[in-house]
Amino acid sequence: MNGNFDRNLSSEDVLRRRSSLLQRLHIDGVLLLLLLLLAVGSLFILYSASGKNWDLLIKQATSFSVGLVVMLVIAQFDPRFMSRWVPLAYGGGVALLVAVELIGHTAMGATRWINIPGVIRFQPSEMMKIVMPMTIAWYLASRSLPPRFKHIVISLALILVPVALILKQPDLGTSLLILASGMFVLFVAGLRWRWIIGAVAAAVPIAVAMWFFVMHDYQKRRVLTFLDPESDPLGAGWNIIQSKAAIGSGGVFGKGWLMGTQSHLDFLPESHTDFIIAVLGEEFGLVGICLLLFLYLLLIGRGLFITVRAQTLFGKLLAGSLTMTFFVYVFVNIGMVSGLLPVVGVPLPFISYGGTSLVTLLSGFGILMAIHTHKKWITQV
Repeated sequence: MNGNFDRNLSSEDVLRRRSSLLQRLHIDGVLLLLLLLLAVGSLFILYSASGKNWDLLIKQATSFSVGLVVMLVIAQFDPRFMSRWVPLAYGGGVALLVAVELIGHTAMGATRWINIPGVIRFQPSEMMKIVMPMTIAWYLASRSLPPRFKHIVISLALILVPVALILKQPDLGTSLLILASGMFVLFVAGLRWRWIIGAVAAAVPIAVAMWFFVMHDYQKRRVLTFLDPESDPLGAGWNIIQSKAAIGSGGVFGKGWLMGTQSHLDFLPESHTDFIIAVLGEEFGLVGICLLLFLYLLLIGRGLFITVRAQTLFGKLLAGSLTMTFFVYVFVNIGMVSGLLPVVGVPLPFISYGGTSLVTLLSGFGILMAIHTHKKWITQV
């Protein structure tokens, strides 16, 4: 009899039951589906971009698996529980950044990692991509909005401490992303337009000061190369020239999977990390890039939907910031590979090779799932 009843259920009833099950498991089905599609697609692209390197592919697949588990675990936590631990997480993150300065592992001229021999090597700045928006959201959620001048100053101080420590490593790309993640919370909180206009007006003198007192020589060369890549075609301009050549040679439909020449003949540097979208453009053409952008657009749209539906101020501020920061990841990487922005070393989300960044990104989407599925959290934090 139960079998006959189940067979008589309409498709809408079946979907409702499945949705209810995912809700109880605190999983957002739309986000999970989109992330799995990106995971599968990235492995195909990475296999070609890495020169058919199976070891790299297995490591990436392992990182995806670990990241998905972390995402699903984080999704089980009530956002109210998360907010209680935000001050400790912020303090711990800053302490780890200080530890990087004192005992950090140096590679390729930068000190960004903490290395525990035989155990783990990790980059503390990655965790601040999640902790920073949580901190500002936690701070502002219990204050009146739009934020007053005093609250803006305190928020900026909380943002600038880790940003300054990351700039010393040096890691300009990550520091700018963390700065953006904190500023997005202020924006979602209803920052008054006069403060936004003032910040835009102050950008020019701040940029000049950074050029003379903060930026390293290699970072200045990247900016100069962005303005005129042909000025040093065999040096600093090589990356941009080759990436644009790869994207352009793909045309509309591309040369076909594993048929790219720029990456396979080693013309394209960092083809499996920062410049991986050039490989996608060469092998799958404009169609392939548009499909990837469409998946990104759906992810961002879902994040904004969760932001609008969030039942608390803390959840709304945090979800909005995480979604907008993800957009910046995509925009900056594609902009720098296509020559529209200076090269700042930002990987393409879910596509570029990198374990720590994968786990960090998936952790952020785990938080989005938690905000969306814990519907009974009504008390303001």
